[in-house]
Amino acid sequence: MISKVLIANRGEIAVRIARACRDYGVRSVAVYADPDADALHVHAADEAWALPGVRPAETYLAIDKLLAAARASGADAVHPGYGFLSERAEFARAVIAAGLAWIGPRPETIEALGDKVAARKIALRVGAPLVAGTPEPVASADEVLAFARQHGLPIAIKAAHGGGGRGLKVAWQMEEAAELYESAVREATAAFGRGECFLEQFLDRPRHIEAQVLADRHGHVMVVGTRDCSLQRRNQKLVEEAPAPFLTDAQRAQVTQAARAICTAAQYESAGTVEFLLGRSGQISFLEVNTRLQVEHPVTEETTGVDLVLEQLRVADGLPLSFTETPPVRGHSIEFRINAEDPGRGYLPTPGRITRFDAPGGPGVRLDAGVAAGSSVPGSFDSLMAKLVVTGATREQALARARRALDEFRIEGVASVLPFHRAVAADPAFTAEQGFAVHTRWIETEMQTRFEPAARPGPEAAALVRSWIELDGRRMRLGLPAGLALAGAAPPPAAAEPAPAAHHPGDVFAPLTGNLVRWHRHGGDRVEAGEVIATLEAMKMETAVNAPQAGTLECAAEPGALLHAGQLLARIC
Repeated sequence: MISKVLIANRGEIAVRIARACRDYGVRSVAVYADPDADALHVHAADEAWALPGVRPAETYLAIDKLLAAARASGADAVHPGYGFLSERAEFARAVIAAGLAWIGPRPETIEALGDKVAARKIALRVGAPLVAGTPEPVASADEVLAFARQHGLPIAIKAAHGGGGRGLKVAWQMEEAAELYESAVREATAAFGRGECFLEQFLDRPRHIEAQVLADRHGHVMVVGTRDCSLQRRNQKLVEEAPAPFLTDAQRAQVTQAARAICTAAQYESAGTVEFLLGRSGQISFLEVNTRLQVEHPVTEETTGVDLVLEQLRVADGLPLSFTETPPVRGHSIEFRINAEDPGRGYLPTPGRITRFDAPGGPGVRLDAGVAAGSSVPGSFDSLMAKLVVTGATREQALARARRALDEFRIEGVASVLPFHRAVAADPAFTAEQGFAVHTRWIETEMQTRFEPAARPGPEAAALVRSWIELDGRRMRLGLPAGLALAGAAPPPAAAEPAPAAHHPGDVFAPLTGNLVRWHRHGGDRVEAGEVIATLEAMKMETAVNAPQAGTLECAAEPGALLHAGQLLARIC
């Protein structure tokens, strides 16, 4: 039986897993990159081990470092959470080869379903509904254009080995298809280590519907409710709810039966999610299987009473699921992802230090947080800070409680999407006063609310002293005698952000703190107003930078450079 679990992740999901381990009666081990040295998940676990480095590739994606931490800590199991290595069969195999229990689906299942092309073949075999798509990944932008000519626009360009919206681009015009393909490959490579992409017809203005699956090693495959995750921006979910509202009985049955059939055919174990798109005509199309725990799993827990992480631990221990009948749905639950992003600046990520984090409470309110006041939000990782989950006896009661809870929530120091959530919770398109009108592109195309840009966070002051040390990679608390004279030592001055040379109308400044991925034009080239001239990457998402006016481009940074928000990127003369 499992006795100690290494959590190969960070943030709120690592905190969530550490708590489940305590409920299950086993110890937990956190790991942390350099920017996460004092993060909340480090304190939530029973012990913590360092993953030296800053970027995902050298920390949370470094299989050798994670296994070394497992060996050094004496862990006998690994939980991958979501994102990072959670859907990488090679990581599951490496964990099992090291003699550790893998808390998730078998590696063969991850390959069969995590590979979106292979998953489509399984879905076809069991009769799940599907739109047209390529049978294998495409090899070039020319193949993208050929598919678009054959099937028409829009088309979806999707990472074959990813999920969570990363490496997913939608081409609405022929002239953008090639560049979107290249961007999808880059994002997929950065997020998942593999860049293969395949193509599908894209349903215009669809809803995003999904089914939560739990399965054990004793042949039980259970569908534990449905969810709606239609409120998305850049294919990243912002609001999710359970059960999926405004479905007919036939649609709900089709989703549930297809999800169970796909997972049964793949001999699924542990938690997983089968996702579908629901078109305006009522057409349902299989989208993908996420072979892991979902970010939005709490809404299912709140409406079914099933602890999904605890069930994952039971399955990994070889035990059957704790229930044998489909749990009845009780009430309605809505999750709001609290990201460090600025709605007033196009939802740009805003890394920095949180100076205030006053969370709401009261009936029906749950908060899964990975930060607190004083926490730092690094620019190297995902922008998710917390998840506000609000539950009521009905959808109407859940919405009323959500409006109250969102009004109570206060975050300062970094921008957040709270203004967006407050607007959505009152928008008739979402509250369904005149029908449920939201879809996966509603935020970009139909939402009327406009948001003021948040104040940019100031530079962080360096910490004066740490209350812990690392011995051979393990985090240890440091005890100091009371009254030790440290107060007289002045903290080192904060590093100021580069001051922009601003005043020239053609100056182009970095819209966020992140890495310069590439220049689309060379220095000395003639560019037109509005043309994309550069791509930045922060928190695993790419952001295009446009020319403010026509003229000759002068580049002020090299590809790969780390730029601070407001730093001069280029000048157009």
